[in-house]
Amino acid sequence: MSPRSLIWIGVIVGSTIGGFIPELWGAGIFSISSVILSTIGGLAGIWLGFKVSQLI
Repeated sequence: MSPRSLIWIGVIVGSTIGGFIPELWGAGIFSISSVILSTIGGLAGIWLGFKVSQLI
């Protein structure tokens, strides 16, 4: 799998998980906390995808 694919998978999974975390405390899916955590999750996914691509 190419490094670019791994990074995109990380972005998609990270931002999805980050966007749904505020649902745990009752915030809406389009709340500001959801947008912020989705961004943080996407950045974490980029970092993790990059690190995994270096191992392969």
